[in-house]
Amino acid sequence: MSAKDVSKLAQPVNGLPQRLARTAVTTLTPIDSHDSYRLSNEMAGLELTKSLHYSTKVEAGTSDLDLALPSLPEEFNSAGYSCLRYKILTVYRRLFSIIFVLNIIAFGIILSRGQLLTDFINAATANLMISGLARDPLIINAMFVCLCSIPRSAPMLLRRLAAKGYHYGGVHSGCGVAAAVWYIGFTATVTLNFLKSASHQVKTPQTLTLVYIILILLLAIIVGAYPKLRFKQHDTFEYTHRFAGWLVVIFFWALLIVFGNDAKTSEDVSLGQFLKALPAFWMAIIITAAIVHPWLSLRKIHIVPEYISPHAVRLHFDYTNIKVGQGISISNHPLKDWHSFAGFPDSSGNGFSCLVSKAGDWTADCITRLPTRMWKRSFPTYGYGRAMMMFHRLIIVATGSGIGPIFSFLEHSNRPPMRVLWQTRSPLKTYGQGILDLVMKLDSAAEVIDTDKTGRHDMLPRTWALVREFQAEAVVVVSNLQNTKRLVFELEARGVLAYGPLWDS
Repeated sequence: MSAKDVSKLAQPVNGLPQRLARTAVTTLTPIDSHDSYRLSNEMAGLELTKSLHYSTKVEAGTSDLDLALPSLPEEFNSAGYSCLRYKILTVYRRLFSIIFVLNIIAFGIILSRGQLLTDFINAATANLMISGLARDPLIINAMFVCLCSIPRSAPMLLRRLAAKGYHYGGVHSGCGVAAAVWYIGFTATVTLNFLKSASHQVKTPQTLTLVYIILILLLAIIVGAYPKLRFKQHDTFEYTHRFAGWLVVIFFWALLIVFGNDAKTSEDVSLGQFLKALPAFWMAIIITAAIVHPWLSLRKIHIVPEYISPHAVRLHFDYTNIKVGQGISISNHPLKDWHSFAGFPDSSGNGFSCLVSKAGDWTADCITRLPTRMWKRSFPTYGYGRAMMMFHRLIIVATGSGIGPIFSFLEHSNRPPMRVLWQTRSPLKTYGQGILDLVMKLDSAAEVIDTDKTGRHDMLPRTWALVREFQAEAVVVVSNLQNTKRLVFELEARGVLAYGPLWDS
């Protein structure tokens, strides 16, 4: 490389570094045994070392530039437009906004024909129903099956939009907040009617009490789900969301009965007739069924833990098989915190595994205790991995245990060709030979950055280089929240299809 070329690489574009100083990029290549690898660390200054499974080859160089990376292009549009399009108006927020626009239209229709007390409760219940169904395993699986039935031969625009389906959380939260807004309107109307005695439908203090109890619970759910609070106090969020949600449904059934009893005397109809004519009654049945049915499959299942290191454990399950892109939820206690993990099939073809890394008290206890029995509910549910099957060529960018969900592609005969870029600390020591075997199976030329040797590095330049070299259609980022958002934004701003699952997707 000429001095002029090196100078070009060293110049930052849009504040992003164009060189990776002393980055240890590990390329996995097979040697004599299919269970072993030769790791070529192209890093100036390291000495040749050998071990049973690895040999480290280093080529001395005259520059600290390990990789001749192409310069990052400027963003296709202005910085302001890119920020608006890819940071602010994300698919999640667009779905949230669409829900609100539809509710505003519905509100206008109700006002135009003269509002009724039942209109508010029907609208609130409709939003609660859609919010609940948006998190129902049956609905989620059906959605992914429909969206991902689009063939790879379909136009890119169609596949690009369908692959964003994993942001369905925007529907869940949008309808949840809209339901609370409708219910506030219902509460205000009920209160005014009760104080003025303007409605014969609200005659008893019991009705007003139930109305306010439900309102308090709904507000508690929304406040607890606020992103910053949810991120800092996830267990509190989960308990509030679950138990307050159950209480809302219980009290709502009580409200329907009390409300119906108040109305039957004024409208001269039986309780049954009143409820049958009320859409909220039928939607409440659907809400209740959506809550109950995942718990009908609650089971304590057998697990075979495979200790890897003080940082990671691999859990083996044999109660069912798993498909590409699916994951499960497990817990030590059915009424305590539940944790979701992406699964990948075991090589035996019987059962599947989950990779659990140390990221908190629960996972640390799992690694230390090595549980042999845990609770599971519902059935394996599709996630973003299923949508990635629509592309011809993929780049996988992962950090730490983010490599685990990618193994979901392993046993699929029609998986797209892919390149893997994985940044983690001491990969062999932390995740073991078995996990490296799986990485090799996914991509025989996988690149691994060992952060114990080099520290953490900006993965954007190398990702951009791989996109060009491999002519990939899309990039999948599986990392922490901050890194995923940044990488996805920087790639999308440069015209690259990038997908990154977030905790609020």
